[in-house]
Amino acid sequence: MAQAGGWEILGIRALAATDERAEEFAGTLLIHRRGTAEPVEAVPVTVKRTVLTEVEGYLGRLLRRSRGLKG
Repeated sequence: MAQAGGWEILGIRALAATDERAEEFAGTLLIHRRGTAEPVEAVPVTVKRTVLTEVEGYLGRLLRRSRGLKG
């Protein structure tokens, strides 16, 4: 169950291919629990290409709408 405040994503570090066909990428997700004095946590992550493609499309649409950009 999610706690109040949730997590804030601060960044992704060293995201790189984990195989020669680049179907999977590994890196470190930097997160912090909002509203607390807890330190930043560095969580190792692995992400499939399909997920990155989906996120790319979603974020592109979100940023175009929020900034009023065309195209």
